[in-house]
Amino acid sequence: MRRIALVTLVVDDYDEAIRFYTEALGFGLVEDAPRPDGSRWVVVEPGTEGTGTALLLARAKGDAQQVRVGDQTGGRVGFFLHTDDFARDHARMSAAGVTFLEEPRHEPYGTVAVFQDLYGNRWDLLQPAG
Repeated sequence: MRRIALVTLVVDDYDEAIRFYTEALGFGLVEDAPRPDGSRWVVVEPGTEGTGTALLLARAKGDAQQVRVGDQTGGRVGFFLHTDDFARDHARMSAAGVTFLEEPRHEPYGTVAVFQDLYGNRWDLLQPAG
């Protein structure tokens, strides 16, 4: 079986990113391990460990990476968080201070609303139809 296990998300600060993804979005912290170069290996995951794609939160190093924080996809929605209960997750995330950029809408493919993470990367919260 093949799958994408990790996607790197460039962040400003490990601890603030961990707080946002675990507290505001409800992700689980899978790993937070120091590396010999002073960086950390930080992995968060939205579901049960090992059942989906996780995020590697990587602190930006140098100017080339720093300018990418918050704009890794050029302003497009780059991340898609599926849920089995849109209303529950939308309410919980809103109460936790997550910024939604639109009201929830119903599309043929499901219920969706665009939100941004703490750095401005755009995400879809999506409950697929059917």
